Amino acid sequence: MNIETNLTSVQITLVKQSWAKVLPIADIASGLFYDRLFELHPELRPMFNLNNLSSQRKKLVKAISMVVMSLERIETLIPTISDLGKRHQAWGVEEQHYEQVGEALLWTLETGLGEDWNEAIKAAWSNAYLLLAGVMIEAARQAASNAA
Repeated sequence: MNIETNLTSVQITLVKQSWAKVLPIADIASGLFYDRLFELHPELRPMFNLNNLSSQRKKLVKAISMVVMSLERIETLIPTISDLGKRHQAWGVEEQHYEQVGEALLWTLETGLGEDWNEAIKAAWSNAYLLLAGVMIEAARQAASNAA
């Protein structure tokens, strides 16, 4: 899979630095994320095991951390991200859900970072998320066409 990224080295640094500020409040931030996601898109609730949302929150933080730490060598993560996209497709995740998740993620980061949030950090996170979502969407499309 050929991946083009609009992420600059400055943006990678901004993502890493801002994520380091979120990590100490990761449990709170992941709770905010899911609260916001379900507030904006309650139709997504059935896609999650709400009885084990604590585990899901930990997986979210772990996944974001893995991606953030690998941004300089994102190509090494492509197989893992692609597999994740295929699994999400099998769970019923549709392309528009990625935009909805991105919206909740950016809101969560803005809320968690407070006055440390700015337009440069927003652009950096937007580009990083679009890269990740793009890989997952492409993998899901391939999985769906292979299944058809």
